[in-house]
Amino acid sequence: MAWYSWAPYVPVAERRRRAKKKMESLRKRGVDIQPIEIEGRKIAKTFWGQAWCDHLEGFSDFENRLPRGRTYVRNGSVCHLAIAKGNVEAKVSGSEIYNLRIRIKTLKPKKWNGVKGRCAGQIGSLLELLQGNLSDHVMEVVTDRQEGLFPLPGEITFDCDCPDWAVMCKHVAAVLYGVGARLDESPELLFTLRGVNHEELIDTDAEAAVGAATRSGKSKRLAADDLSDVFGIDIDADHSADSADSARAMPRKQAKKKSRSATQRVKKATNKKKTPKKKLARSPANKTAAKKKSSKKTAAPKKPRRTIVKKTPKKKTAKTAEKAAGRKRSSKKTAKTRAR
Repeated sequence: MAWYSWAPYVPVAERRRRAKKKMESLRKRGVDIQPIEIEGRKIAKTFWGQAWCDHLEGFSDFENRLPRGRTYVRNGSVCHLAIAKGNVEAKVSGSEIYNLRIRIKTLKPKKWNGVKGRCAGQIGSLLELLQGNLSDHVMEVVTDRQEGLFPLPGEITFDCDCPDWAVMCKHVAAVLYGVGARLDESPELLFTLRGVNHEELIDTDAEAAVGAATRSGKSKRLAADDLSDVFGIDIDADHSADSADSARAMPRKQAKKKSRSATQRVKKATNKKKTPKKKLARSPANKTAAKKKSSKKTAAPKKPRRTIVKKTPKKKTAKTAEKAAGRKRSSKKTAKTRAR
């Protein structure tokens, strides 16, 4: 077969059989094979998949080449498609298994910040974002042809090892449609492909909502509807009302508990200070000292003692002796006269 001649036509059923056999051998080697399987005629059914396909079909550079890949992706010729940061690797079944690589430039930080700024306050929850249940304003921002999330033709480069000389062969076109079908299942892969974190859209959205609420002087508490929107879950209104009432009552109870605990701490501190004094009073040395002090206070003041001066006996002189003898004699005479 000459280099310029085409390979013989291979029926679709035979191509599928060959592709299946090849993929099974790769799985046995440990390769994670992720085929694109489409049910029905519609390639993409969700918001992100349809938006991707519509975006690519809107460019004149692709509109003539993309239709050739529709039949390939519909009949299951895309045997493997893996999406990573700035890169799509795929295997497409044709006359043989062809290997493809599509490189897509990551989103510039300035462009990503612009997307976040324009979407701030418009996205209710991460679940809402991934399901595509967005407002018209957000849809216009993310699908904007120049400033949105989808790549421009100049940001995409193709590499296929098939013999087709065209820049975008039918195998590449099939893989581009396969990306749209994969976004139906995992829309977060678009953000992975562009090298950005989709959760940042929710973070900036929540910050904008809280900032607007605090600036307007509104309460910082979130209602049940707001919580369900932010976290993407359903919250019972009655249960949330009960929890809100209990949350309102909690600060008062906590304040009472804190005040009680504070007074108890003060009492404990004072009791701790008083206990050493009681122990000292109970000791024997301190008891005697306390008794002495109390007895001194209760006893009446004593009168000052009189000093008794003893008189020294005077020496008897001769005259005094004679006088004493005369007194004795007179006393004897009086006694005799009384006896008579």
